[in-house]
Amino acid sequence: MTDKFQAVVIGGGPGGYVCSIRLAQLGLKTACIESRGSLGGTCLNVGCIPSKSLLNLSEEFYKVQNLSNKGIEIEGVKLNLSKMMKSKDKAVTILTKGVEFLLKKNKVTYFKGTGRFKSKSEIFIKDDKNIESLIKADNIIIATGSVPVSLPGIEFDEKIIVSSTGALKLEQVPKKMVVVGGGYIGLEMGSVWSRLGAEVHVVEFLDHITPGMDKEISNEFMKILKKQGINFHMQHKVEKIKKNKLGAVISTTDKNGHKKDFECDVVLISVGRKPNTAGLNVEKAEISLDEKKRIKTDKNFKTNQSNIYAIGDVIDGPMLAHKAEDEGIAVAENIAGQSGHVNYDTIPGVIYTTPEVASIGKTEEQLKKSKIKYKIGKFSFMANSRAKAIDDAEGFVKILADENTDKVLGAHLIGPHAGELIAEIGVAMEFGASSEDIARTCHAHPTFSEAVKEAALSVDKRAIHS
Repeated sequence: MTDKFQAVVIGGGPGGYVCSIRLAQLGLKTACIESRGSLGGTCLNVGCIPSKSLLNLSEEFYKVQNLSNKGIEIEGVKLNLSKMMKSKDKAVTILTKGVEFLLKKNKVTYFKGTGRFKSKSEIFIKDDKNIESLIKADNIIIATGSVPVSLPGIEFDEKIIVSSTGALKLEQVPKKMVVVGGGYIGLEMGSVWSRLGAEVHVVEFLDHITPGMDKEISNEFMKILKKQGINFHMQHKVEKIKKNKLGAVISTTDKNGHKKDFECDVVLISVGRKPNTAGLNVEKAEISLDEKKRIKTDKNFKTNQSNIYAIGDVIDGPMLAHKAEDEGIAVAENIAGQSGHVNYDTIPGVIYTTPEVASIGKTEEQLKKSKIKYKIGKFSFMANSRAKAIDDAEGFVKILADENTDKVLGAHLIGPHAGELIAEIGVAMEFGASSEDIARTCHAHPTFSEAVKEAALSVDKRAIHS
């Protein structure tokens, strides 16, 4: 007899497993299908979590090497990359097992296997032994995430030509690494290997890094990364990549038509990701895709089929784990007859380099384009007592507020703990707060968060410490 569920989620990443748990909490008989063999998706297994582990460990290694400047002298500091990788893998294993426990706790049926549509309400599941089973569902949620894309004609071997997945598993520190693409992932992984001793070069097609970020922040970010030893080659188009005995040669052409080759041990291609819809058999369910092969949905995450939904990286919008999580909760609540909603204006983005970079809401460029009049408040961490006390004072906080109403429209931070500090502004924006509201809120002293308060004060040109 074929199992029947009220809801089936295809994909056990951040969006999928969160959606499954919320559906179960709301009383629906729920199943979750995951092909990887472990839950958590790209983020937990080969993305956000292992990269953050390596970012932290590489930063600790760098700090220890430079503690003598602060009166702490340690001799014989050595890198054991194998142990570092084991530490990273241990964190991933613990967390994936934790997610599996949460599904069990919430009575979600977990299928380890690959799901594909047989019809609009039926799904084939093939397990790791190629045994196929069939389940039926009243509602189906597609949450299959995304996969890295390469350049035309260039394939990942995950040894010399690597995606972010391969960059997390290198067995030795490259002498020289070329990162193709100046986005979030490329800069994070470039930072890791630079701190561990690699000579890192970033090759970017555009004239700036981190496309879509507030330009002022982006410029400051590149300045800081250059100071840290990362080399940038802007407005260079990659023509081809050829492997050799020593690694690879990247052939490029700059904006003036000049040719330049880059030799390296490892080339990390970080030029974006694409929706992972291959193998789903969406045509069997007659699901509509857009020109970028993303699944088309309405504001309630419903596809052109009334019982099929999609969330996360397979639909339009930023490819962020927390965006997928919020969509997972919203769609679960909608299916259960509630009013699930995601406010896309308050979804933060964070780059976990040192210093961290975080943003939320509108950039100056977006406000100018929309012809919205705004005020700016800025405050440097150089004037923040906590940042100065621990010698971590690079960067600043920037708040954008409506010129007439003072409502906070966006915020952009580069500096210590920016990824944590942005949450305060997210809460403020969710409640429609003004910069005055943030400025009037008492912040503990000495803390990094005082920089947020001072930036809010600065919107009306009354910052105290600058």
